[in-house]
Formats: sequence, structure tokens, C-alpha cells
Amino acid sequence: MSNPSSSSWLAAARSPSVAASLEAVYAMIADQIEARGPACWASGRCCNFEKAGHRLYTTGLEAAYCVARLEVPLTMEALDAAAARGGCAFQVANICGVHAIKPSGCRVYFCDRSAQQWQHELTERAVEQIRLIHDREGIEYRYAEWGSVLRLFV
Repeated sequence: MSNPSSSSWLAAARSPSVAASLEAVYAMIADQIEARGPACWASGRCCNFEKAGHRLYTTGLEAAYCVARLEVPLTMEALDAAAARGGCAFQVANICGVHAIKPSGCRVYFCDRSAQQWQHELTERAVEQIRLIHDREGIEYRYAEWGSVLRLFV
């Protein structure tokens, strides 16, 4: 890994205080999701970005949080295979392989069309809180497509 940004994001993501701040945002998202009760069919369709017609965006810090906690190292082959099938490198047999450490965009998104308005509002709120973590901790902020950010860590 030769990208200076990814190295600094990993260092920040491994900091207990930064991790706790991200986890607080994730807890807020979980509370909001639970209060709304959107339908989730656990079909994995949402993780196939091409078929679902959406893109997952995340911050470098959130990607680093996930990568730093992987049990198996991320490979370029896995990223290339995911891109070829139009989905996520962590989707295994239609199940999220990083459910507990996934970024806010994954946590907020549901295929349930009745959830679209509040999903947008919750996403904006979460991104704003994550941006504040970057600002407070002096961490470079970059918001980009999930697969392209993950490539910075391989």
C-alpha cells in the first residue's frame, strides 16, 4: 500500500477514540433504522450495485475502519471480481461478509422504496457527523465510490 492517504486513514481508524466516534455514528444509524423498521429481504440485491441501480459512496476513514478489522486481507483480485459482477467485494452468497464493520452507506440503504426519503436524510446526517470527526481529528476527508476507495488499501 503506497497511498499516503490510506496509511493515515488506517492509523486514524485504529485509534480507539476515532473508532469510538465512528461507532457512535453507526449506533445513531442503528437507532434510526430500528425506529423506522424498513423491510429487508436479506436477498443481497442491494449489494449488487449494477442490478440495483445505485452506487455506494463512503469516506476514506470508513473504508479504513472496515479494512483494519478484516480477518482476511483484501486483494485486488477480489475487488476486480466484484467490479466484474457489479457488486461488493465482501458479498458472499448474497450475505454481507462485513456486516458488523460496514460503512454508513450500507447501514442506511434498504431496497424498501418507502424508505427512500428518510434514507436520504439519514445519510446526510451521518455523513455530516463523520465529516465532523475528520475535522476534529485532522483527518483528510475524501468521499468516493466504495470500490475505488477500497483499491487504495490494496
